[in-house]
Amino acid sequence: MGKLYLGLLHYPVYNKNKEIITSAITNFDIHDISRASKTFGVDKYFIITPENGQKSVMGKIIEHWQKGFGATYNKDRKTALDITSIVNSLDDAIDTIIKDTGKKPIVTATSAKKDENYSLYTIDKMRTLLEDKNEDPILLIFGTGYGMVMKDIPQIKNLLEPIYGVGDYNHLSVRSAVSIYLYSLMGK
Repeated sequence: MGKLYLGLLHYPVYNKNKEIITSAITNFDIHDISRASKTFGVDKYFIITPENGQKSVMGKIIEHWQKGFGATYNKDRKTALDITSIVNSLDDAIDTIIKDTGKKPIVTATSAKKDENYSLYTIDKMRTLLEDKNEDPILLIFGTGYGMVMKDIPQIKNLLEPIYGVGDYNHLSVRSAVSIYLYSLMGK
């Protein structure tokens, strides 16, 4: 398999009033997405936020599970968090991937809706890209809040097809969406 990276973007995102905000980081997103990422072979999970206070809190949580009592209490959690990194911006995540691989990643966002302004990748197309070890690495971006402010994120050129259920309702938690996408792309 090729290299897959995952980013959870906290800025710029919308709140329910369509205002641009930095969303709060949740403890569940740190742990659950790290565990799903590790399970499905993600090379690195980036939590992306410019907020220093939130980065400080996250750093303490991760340090507890990596080096503190949590590291001996739950070794599985420690292992999952080995691939988790806190960065200031999407550009920082991209720079890290370039340093790791020598290649610029294919930056692809997820969304609950299609958007004609972006190339749409199907799950099958993305899986094919991932199966080619010589292909460029892929950075799959998930938004928080009420969705990413796509117009303010020029690094994103592609969207991965939305996840649809059986009805009109389409508002999964980010943790659920991550797990569904990772299983669809990397599961056996």
